[in-house]
This record gives sequence, structure tokens and C-alpha cells, in this order.
Amino acid sequence: MALSTRAPALRRKKMREKLRTVGFLSPWLVGFSVFFGYPLLATVYFSFMHYNQIEQPAFVGLKNWKYVLTQMPLFGPALWNTLWLVVVMVALRVVFGLGIGLLVTKIKSGAGFFRTAFYLPYLAPPVAATVAFVFLLNPGTGPVNEILGAIGIDAPSWFNDPNWAKPSLVLLSLWGIGDLMVIFMAALLDVPREQYEAAELDGAGAWGKFRYVTWPAITPIVMFAVVTGVVQTMQYYTQALVAGKLASGVTIAAGVVIQPGYPDHSTLTVPQLVYSLGFQNFNTGAACVLSLVLFVIAMAVTTLLMRKRAGLLPAED
Repeated sequence: MALSTRAPALRRKKMREKLRTVGFLSPWLVGFSVFFGYPLLATVYFSFMHYNQIEQPAFVGLKNWKYVLTQMPLFGPALWNTLWLVVVMVALRVVFGLGIGLLVTKIKSGAGFFRTAFYLPYLAPPVAATVAFVFLLNPGTGPVNEILGAIGIDAPSWFNDPNWAKPSLVLLSLWGIGDLMVIFMAALLDVPREQYEAAELDGAGAWGKFRYVTWPAITPIVMFAVVTGVVQTMQYYTQALVAGKLASGVTIAAGVVIQPGYPDHSTLTVPQLVYSLGFQNFNTGAACVLSLVLFVIAMAVTTLLMRKRAGLLPAED
């Protein structure tokens, strides 16, 4: 009799615990559903539709996928540019940010000035920072080329040269390295000093202390920087678009449609192509296909990096 009355009470208790858990998770569940789940499902739906944002969508099967993957001439260059930026920009930003963090933490005097100097460019809005950087690297009137010419170095055309446009965007990203610098500084200052003292007693030099003390301690932060950098670079849009428009010299005015990717599609990225298809050419189905391709690639790269044997974290025993 006691067991028969206890069982319903236990079930009610478990139900209350489940409802309490769902209540605490409800803000995240609502946000996930509204801002990720529904848009993702809608993107999948429209990828099989012919939809120009005016007429009712019409089912076309795999025609959008076939067009994007086999017939769109700019898909290959845009994907290549995006992946190039992911590999080169993310790697250099992590290395440069870690190097600046190490440098600033080792400075005995004036550390506050250098922290401020390296962090200030990051605070500039992306459009303003890009405008300033394009001005600095202007091949005709920019101060950088004037300085290089004064010391006898043939300066490149930077954003006006297809071979130098993407490296110029990488330089722009390194100019605003303040975010990673702060993150790495916090990680470096959190490494216990006792471990460095023990390494010195064992005869470790500067490289040995970094290899066996600093690196294992900051590896999770490096992993965080790499993963977030990959996700952000896969969405790279504003800086490349603004730099291309300014370097092209085309007047930006109402009613003027400027094709992205100047010069010679060297700065064209997949997000720019998504915007051009969806909001300039009103080909929403093809834009949704591109978005899904970008999403799948980002998820695949992130999953690969998060695997410890393929990423930066040491494998557990």
C-alpha cells in the first residue's frame, strides 16, 4: 500500500523537476527557436523554391542547388576567397595576437600605453576602420606607399591589385588585433608563476618555458580564438565590400548598384554573394542554397577543430 502511494508522488516530483528545468531553459529555447531554428528551416524550405520576395514561392526541386553548384560562375571564386581568408587570416590573427599579448605582458614600464595603443584600433567601427586603412594604402596618395617609395621599395597597389587585395584585408584585420590581445593577455597572466619557477630550476630556457608551461595553460584559449575566428571569418562581409567599393573609385549614390569583389572578384566572399543574389537580384532560392553551403562548411570546420586529436587540445589519456 505504501509503495502504491509513493509511486505517484515520485512521478509528480520528477515532473515538477522537469518543468522547473524547462522553465530555466525557456529563455534560451525561445531565442534558439526564433533566431536559429526557424530561420534555418525557412532557409532549407526556400532553397527548393523559386522566390523573388514578391510573388508566391513555387517549388522547383533541386534547380537552385544545381544552378549554384554547377552553373554559377562566381561561386568558385567566392568560396575560394572565403576559405583563403579563413585559413590565412585566422592563423595570422591568432599568432599575431598571441605575440602582442606576450610582448605586452613582458614589458616592465609603459605597459598601459602599449595596451591602449594596440587596443584602440579594435574600437573603431568596421566601416570607419576600413575607410582609414584604404586611405593609408592608397597606391597614389597613401602615406604608406610614399614612405616605402622614399626608402626605395616598390610599393604594391594593395586593394587595386588582385594579388594584394586579400593580403591587404589580412593587414586590416591585424591592425584591429586588440580583441585577441586582451584575451591572450588574460590567459597569460593567469598562468601560475610557480610553474615558471619550477621550469627555471629544471634548466628550461625561454622556449622551454613557453613550450612546456605557457602553451599547455593557454591552449583552451587558443582553441576558443581559432573557433570563433573561423565562424566570424566565414561571415566576412563589411570590410571586403567597403574596401572594394572605395578602391574601385565608383561613386556610391542612390540607385547605383555596385557589384562586389573589386578587383577582378579577388575580394568577393560568399556572404557578399548571398546578399547580391538575395537583395539585388531577388533570387532568394539561390541565396538560401549559398547560405546552407556556408553553414555546412562552417559546422564541418568547427567540428573538426573541436576534435582534440585534430585540433589544438592535447588528447586525454
